[in-house]
Amino acid sequence: MIAYRDATAADALPLAGLFRTAFVETFGHLYRPEDLASFLATMGEEGWRGELENPAYQIRLAEADGEAIGFAKLGPLGLPVEPRGEALELRQLYLLKSWHGRGVAQALMDWVLGEARRRDADALYLSVWTRNHRARRFYAGYGFAFVAPYAFMVGAQADEDEIWRLELKERE
Repeated sequence: MIAYRDATAADALPLAGLFRTAFVETFGHLYRPEDLASFLATMGEEGWRGELENPAYQIRLAEADGEAIGFAKLGPLGLPVEPRGEALELRQLYLLKSWHGRGVAQALMDWVLGEARRRDADALYLSVWTRNHRARRFYAGYGFAFVAPYAFMVGAQADEDEIWRLELKERE
């Protein structure tokens, strides 16, 4: 049974562990150890606690048998774009590999879209690695479209990411 709930400051440590595990199992092989360690250090328990205590962020946690298996983080737009109207950013959507293909990512994305609309956003942005084909197909299925290239830093390494946008409101 998978349960979904809003994360609280008490979830900082489990979220730090979940993020670390999911990022490393998906992308860890791409980086020099020092770059990976530097990047992961930015999202330790204290980093998560700060975001969980900041009302500009909302984090939805997916759990199975009381263990964190995935999360989605919605927050203020931090990507280098000039939005038309109010915009939010899907900051992260991570899921343990063993839970891929079981509907968890869809449930988390549905929550993100509902929250963005509830917060009256005109658009939702995200960044995705150019070679993460699974994620690109997933986001395209929701109607996200390419906006611009983006250098995502992991330590001293710049990844080739892309910024994508989903219009949430009809343009007049």
